[in-house]
Amino acid sequence: MKRGVEVAEEQKVANEQEEATETKTQEIQEKDPMQEANEKIAQLEAKYAEMEDKYLRSQAEMANMHTRFKKEQEQLLKYEGQALAKAILPVIDNLNRALSIEVSDEGSQQLKRGIEMVANDMNNALTNNNVTKIEALGQPFDPTLHQAVKTVEASEDSQKETVVEVFQDGYLLKDRVLRPAMVVVAQ
Repeated sequence: MKRGVEVAEEQKVANEQEEATETKTQEIQEKDPMQEANEKIAQLEAKYAEMEDKYLRSQAEMANMHTRFKKEQEQLLKYEGQALAKAILPVIDNLNRALSIEVSDEGSQQLKRGIEMVANDMNNALTNNNVTKIEALGQPFDPTLHQAVKTVEASEDSQKETVVEVFQDGYLLKDRVLRPAMVVVAQ
């Protein structure tokens, strides 16, 4: 009889376990659609956040590229005549040398007047295109604008670290040095 009671108890325990399993299965089945929906929502929210982040980053990158492109374009336009201006500077130097020669006869004076007209037109064209001559004579020496090719002792009428003679004029294109002035500096 003991054996029968044990079997009955085992049967009862098995039935209870089966009912508990069935109850859990029903609970899982009942929770499962809701839980799945919540999980799917969480996944979609994460994916949305990731996509939004990528979108915002790409928008910022495009804005930065646009700004950089605009700055580069402004720089190119600002200094667009630089190569031409540099090529013309030796012509201006030669015209100035020709004008510094003293002439006495009538034919030479007329030729010199013609050279003056050409030099004035060239200087006006440069000025109209923002190319300006660096004023150096009597100015304090500035290594960003002047190139010292010689130094001399300072005299009574010249201060130390000032330009006392200009060998070759220097020029600026807006705020950029095209060519520094070659000068003699008093020490």
